[in-house]
Amino acid sequence: MRIPDAAPGARILALGHYQPAGIVTNDDLAKTMDTNDEWIQSRVGIKERRVAGPEESLEDMATQAGGKALAASGLSADEIDLVIVATCTLETQIPNAAAIVAHRLGIHSPGAFDVNAACAGFCYALATASAAVRGGAARNVLVIGAEKLSQWVDWTDRSTAVIFADGAGAAVVGPSDVPRIGPVVWGSSGDKSDAIIIDERDTFLRQEGQTVFRWATTTLHPVAKEACERAGVDPADLSAFVPHQANLRIIEAIARKIGAPDAAIARDIVTAGNTSAASVPMALSRMIERGEVRSGGLALLLGFGAGLTYAGQVIEIP
Repeated sequence: MRIPDAAPGARILALGHYQPAGIVTNDDLAKTMDTNDEWIQSRVGIKERRVAGPEESLEDMATQAGGKALAASGLSADEIDLVIVATCTLETQIPNAAAIVAHRLGIHSPGAFDVNAACAGFCYALATASAAVRGGAARNVLVIGAEKLSQWVDWTDRSTAVIFADGAGAAVVGPSDVPRIGPVVWGSSGDKSDAIIIDERDTFLRQEGQTVFRWATTTLHPVAKEACERAGVDPADLSAFVPHQANLRIIEAIARKIGAPDAAIARDIVTAGNTSAASVPMALSRMIERGEVRSGGLALLLGFGAGLTYAGQVIEIP
């Protein structure tokens, strides 16, 4: 059997991101609940977060981010043959977001599906896109992480309202003469699946913060190191470390254990909050936009969250 149009490798051609205009500061939250700026920053590292208005949907944000990535890639909509949206916050289960976003962007008849691995979703989707390109199932893939967490958060509950936010990030993945997206290291800890949960359709997101914190700070740095090993990369050679933007203390704890002294560390959470599947591509896109990382450098991506799921891979920065 001959696999048509298979490529030896895959790479990220371009990234894009979108944040809604609404800004909610810590002082804003202090007006409606028992909290303050110092308490929030000391525990999660967030100063402000972006929140979409009622008229702005998850698909709207995904379309904005996906459109920016597509424009930056230099490809036309007709050259995309697969669209994957990573999300865990759709208002309805059917139809999926990917088909809607593809239609809005003028991408005709692509494969289109959503991935729900919560905050690890983008890294799962990126690995799937890379495999599709290398296996000949797709030529160019649009991968989007998008979340509207504000509609699933109880805004009187300081254990969640101070953390979560809205936004979208996207990447276009295409063929490469050599692999520029490293092997994924992924897995789950289903025994802790109730640590982050939405019980029923009409309930809010709940999180056992201490359980998640202990799991993340003890379990994930070996995953990050293994992703480097599988890619044949010494952590000391990394240009950037882009983990899921869950909590600034978690980010800094994992970064210390990896051993990447010269890597720029994504701290997007300070002004963006926790945007689940959107956080990794949005953080990297914003680092590129600010000139904090260079094209051709190596970045370690690490997603982790509800499930509990995790995934990491090394990529070459476009």
